[in-house]
Amino acid sequence: MSAMLSRRHALFLFAVVILTWGMNWVVTKSIVQNVPPLWTTAIRSAIACVVLLALQLARRDFIVPRRGDLPVILAIGVLHMVAFSTLVAIGLKHVPVGRSIVLGYATPLWVAPCAWLMLGESLTRRRLAGIGLGMAGLLVLFNPLVIDWHDADQRWGNGMILLASWCWAGSILYVRKHKWLATPFQLVFWEALLAAVVLGAVASITEGPPAFAWSGSLIAAFAYAGVCGTALGYWAMAMINRSLPATTTALGMLATPVAGIAGSALFLGERPDAAMLGAMAMVLAGIALGGTGRAAS
Repeated sequence: MSAMLSRRHALFLFAVVILTWGMNWVVTKSIVQNVPPLWTTAIRSAIACVVLLALQLARRDFIVPRRGDLPVILAIGVLHMVAFSTLVAIGLKHVPVGRSIVLGYATPLWVAPCAWLMLGESLTRRRLAGIGLGMAGLLVLFNPLVIDWHDADQRWGNGMILLASWCWAGSILYVRKHKWLATPFQLVFWEALLAAVVLGAVASITEGPPAFAWSGSLIAAFAYAGVCGTALGYWAMAMINRSLPATTTALGMLATPVAGIAGSALFLGERPDAAMLGAMAMVLAGIALGGTGRAAS
């Protein structure tokens, strides 16, 4: 891969990724209003697959993965690119972008205790306080005064996105213990290819052949989701992770929900209420609290 970026260039690229990924939730929300969720994710994965292959060939970074990396390709491909992306697409049909992105980015709240149980990572008082604060934020989101528990669509949509965050957590846990032979970016094409094949097959069986009407806006939305939101985003993060400290990138990613909520207000007319904004602040503050400080208690 190419040389590391300067700190200024890396921070600028990181800001672009945060805005791009935040807007990707808004774009996905617009797509699922016209396209079934499985086809939404399958088409986006296929577009990303083509672009990633072109990027890797141009950078002479294309490899055939070795056997030792096959488990991580399966873990990321199935748990993140298939399960997480599809469950989010299903949830976005019924849940506003703001609430969806906060629930989706609650993933670190599940990772910390599971890493303690499964990987032997320390669970410090600081991390426990962060988990407690984040969980309190989720309780605010699910307060009966905020969500109508009698509405089946709301129950289904929120449940799907929470399940998506657990799938993402499972992917992260496996990635943490995997002994990498290739770089993460060298394997991302194969993960996208796996997702495109699996999702295309399942969508054909369960949702039937693509029968939705194509339009200029839908093509543009898919192009954004596949090229900017997926392929170029993964490439950019590979560069950023080599150029910035891990704590900087981990905490910087917490700005993604803010970008998504701002985008949903600007382009979809969503107006987050005080409870949602308060819950977001508690969840993100809890993640930030648990993600900083020393590992030892």
